[in-house]
Amino acid sequence: MNVFSCQTFSTTALVITCEHGGNRVPAPYRHLFHDSHELLQSHRGFDQGALVMAKTLARSFGAPLLTSTTSRLLVDLNRSVGHRNLHMEAIRALPAATRQQIVERYYIPYRSELERLVAEGVSQRTKVVHISCHSFVNNLDGEVRETDIGLLYDPKRKGEVALCASWKKSLKALSPGLVVRRNFPYEGRNDGLTTSLRKQFLPGVYLGIELELNQKNLLLPERQWAALRRSVICSLRRALSADCP
Repeated sequence: MNVFSCQTFSTTALVITCEHGGNRVPAPYRHLFHDSHELLQSHRGFDQGALVMAKTLARSFGAPLLTSTTSRLLVDLNRSVGHRNLHMEAIRALPAATRQQIVERYYIPYRSELERLVAEGVSQRTKVVHISCHSFVNNLDGEVRETDIGLLYDPKRKGEVALCASWKKSLKALSPGLVVRRNFPYEGRNDGLTTSLRKQFLPGVYLGIELELNQKNLLLPERQWAALRRSVICSLRRALSADCP
């Protein structure tokens, strides 16, 4: 495992994931999506820009990276088994045995590998910071979202609160024009992958943060999109330094 190697963070391992990195549909299920091209290309199909952000973070920090490019419409890796949005409507209509096969083939291996990475990081560094990369649309059902970056966490876990406060402060210092909000556009304690991992790992050893990027920034010239990614990386580096004892 290639953990974060900077001596400043010698007690912290960084793990980067992207659950909605693509809109690929495996061959056995493509017939169910023959009239869903627009849906697959939309935010319901995948999180645009999230995979690029995740890869950039992992490369910059030398951190392990776990990603999926299978569409969340087939199975959403950021939902619990039993959640009504685990599958899209056409998949929910399939026999239970078929849905279980999908879960066993695409869902369980991903979650198991992340659990292994976190456990290994804890054993080697004593604390793991897990950054789960996502993105959100600028306009949802007529509601315009001006926020550029959201940082999602559990308000009951002091380490996550402190890290996100420091990360937001560092982001604003580096890029004053960015609108950064905590627990926006969703609540960090809602059903999700980080919430599941919090049930397995104590607050002192696991910090689960969801990084949400506004997809409007993908429409900017590449240099500005690249500058935003650099701001995310540099601010996280500062925040982790402040978080270290």
